[in-house]
Amino acid sequence: MVKISVLYANEEGKKFDLGYYLNRHIPMVRQKLGNACKQVAVDQGLSGGEPGSRATYVVMCHLYFDTVEAYYTAFGPHAEAITGDVPHYTDIEPTIQISEVKI
Repeated sequence: MVKISVLYANEEGKKFDLGYYLNRHIPMVRQKLGNACKQVAVDQGLSGGEPGSRATYVVMCHLYFDTVEAYYTAFGPHAEAITGDVPHYTDIEPTIQISEVKI
């Protein structure tokens, strides 16, 4: 199984509309990716490791697929629609990481 992580850095002066993200963007992504996407998890950053410190990421989204190829096949035809929606909820440039889930 692979995990596609979309990370939004918690940068001073940047915006992130969590309501739009959870209620409009993620449902649209799930619809477009279909059954190839096995699971979605969205995490909201609360703090860093030290009490009261700033979270590294304001939001992290994790999408799970059987294989990297399954991700590319599902995402490719919808890449423009999915990435084109980003300005509706944030001005943060997302960081993408593809990982193999070991446990």
